[in-house]
Parts: sequence; structure tokens; C-alpha cells
Amino acid sequence: MFISEIFHSLQGEGLMIGVPSVFIRTSGCNLRCSWCDTPYASWKPEGTEQSVEAIMEKITSYECRHVVLTGGEPMVAPELPVLATLLRREGYHITIETAGTVMPRGIECDLASLSPKLKNSIPELSIAGAWKEKHEATRYQPEVLRAWIQDYHVQLKFVVASENDLPEIEALLQDVGPVPRDRILLMPEGTQIEVLRQRAPLIAKLCLERGFRFAPRLQIELYGNKRGT
Repeated sequence: MFISEIFHSLQGEGLMIGVPSVFIRTSGCNLRCSWCDTPYASWKPEGTEQSVEAIMEKITSYECRHVVLTGGEPMVAPELPVLATLLRREGYHITIETAGTVMPRGIECDLASLSPKLKNSIPELSIAGAWKEKHEATRYQPEVLRAWIQDYHVQLKFVVASENDLPEIEALLQDVGPVPRDRILLMPEGTQIEVLRQRAPLIAKLCLERGFRFAPRLQIELYGNKRGT
């Protein structure tokens, strides 16, 4: 597998926030989000080829039973189902962080953290080139999201830049099927503590009005926007 990094940290986002976890970040992505916070795993994928066996050895070196498979887009890694099966066999709790553009096809998973990409993620043509059209065509796959929602324990996590994103979120939720509002998370867009704090009151207000859950970014508060956190 092409791996960007493997590290032990606290889960910083979503329903499992604060839980010590081993993160396996695959490198490579089928999207190019304008605000991507891990460009080294998407825009310019970096990493090393590692066998599934070597990855499992690193995971077992930590005193930790929660594993997060993330990226980039982990679901484009062909060997991911093999790794997930081994993790299940060893009794790990598995979170998969995905944009929901690739069918699950029965992959082992305890929590599917789905992060559908809104229009605010579309990159500028001058920066992305041909990737702009690819991103627009790929970012929203309702039939894929329905498959995850139907077969898995899910959370839907939206990156919100402004109040203008809310109609799009509501339309998407109508399209993909019922998800309890306390499993729909709104997270302020940004990778700097000051920006996140500035946007947080608006996101909190929207959550109160709509019954959504507010999603802070604990890793930014604790460590800043750094690799390995």
C-alpha cells in the first residue's frame, strides 16, 4: 500500500473525538479539494510502499485498540479491504474516513465517517487544471452514500465555509436518505486556530437551529496543522 504516514494520536473530529487511535493515512485521492488540509496525500501524493503485514506490525506496536483508515481517499487503495479484514480478525475498532465516492463492497468497518464534498470544495481552474472537471464530476455520488448509510454505522461530516452551504447540505440529506441529526456534523472550514475560532460561533448557531452536531477540530487546537497529529 502507498502510505503517507502512520501515527498514534487522539481522534480530533467526529463522534470518536478524544479517543486515542492509530492513524493509517494512505496517499492518493480521487478528488482535489480547494481547502484540502493534507495535500501531501492528495494534490501531491507522498509516501512509501508498505506491505499489509508491515502496517499491521506497526499498528500492534501501539497500546491502542482503535484504528483510523484515512487519506487522501483510503477507499481507492486496492489493498484496504485486506487490511480491514486483518484488523477485524485482531479485534480492532475500525473507523474509515472517506468522501463517500467509492462503494464499500462489504469492507470491514465499525464507523464510516463520510465527508461528502460540497461546492465549496471545488478548486480553481487556474490551480487545478483538468482536475477541476474531474473533481466536480466525482465529489458527490449519492448512490454510494446510500450504500454506506444502508449497511454501516455512519456519521456525515460537512466542511462548512459559510451559511450559504446549508441549503446544499439539506438537499443532500433529502437525496441520500434519513440519517439522525445528531450524526450529522458541521465543521468549520480552516486549518488555522484563529480561523476556526472565528467561524465557530456561526457554525454553532446553525447547529442549534437545525439540530446538527458541532464538530471542532481538536488536533488543530492541540497541535496546529501538523503532520502526524
